[in-house]
Amino acid sequence: MLAAHAGWAGTITGSAHDFSALNWSGGRICVACHAPHKSDTSVADAPLWNHTLSTTAYSLYSSATLKAAVSQPGGTSKLCLSCHDGTIAVDSFGGTTGTTMITAGSNIGTDLKKSHPIGFTYDSALATSNGSLHDPLTKSVTIGTAPQTKTGTISAVLLFGGKMECGSCHDVHNTFTVGGKGSGLVKVTQAGSKICLDCHNK
Repeated sequence: MLAAHAGWAGTITGSAHDFSALNWSGGRICVACHAPHKSDTSVADAPLWNHTLSTTAYSLYSSATLKAAVSQPGGTSKLCLSCHDGTIAVDSFGGTTGTTMITAGSNIGTDLKKSHPIGFTYDSALATSNGSLHDPLTKSVTIGTAPQTKTGTISAVLLFGGKMECGSCHDVHNTFTVGGKGSGLVKVTQAGSKICLDCHNK
């Protein structure tokens, strides 16, 4: 949903990813990531992709208690990192090399060791071996806030191809979020650590 809805800002319009007010966007909201024509067809994880992809190798999270096999980000996380790793300008799209870099607060950099791990398979086997994760096939979660919510299993509403990705916690289009600008566009409230406890069985 891209159009604004009266009384509800649960769309990309007016969200942190609405670049229409910036000169380089030409007043368009979607163009920094998507194009109706001449899109990058090599990107399977996003329709009509238009933004330059980062080629960075990332420093990855590791821990003695981590049971998952973490590898270099791919899939939808790579799309997010195309701006948020700070190596590609936000206005690098449509074959143009831009100059507008992401602001410091939104730039997570290329060292992902201090961030929640992404790009790993989260399945029943991992939940069993870990001992402190909910089974993603049976644990029900609700994302978003009224009037726009979605309920289903962890696997159905949080994972991408069975993997934990940036979009597992964040909603780039601000469709199923619990906050607007400045909230990190999170899908589940952080109050009482609910965003953690939906997956972590603590």
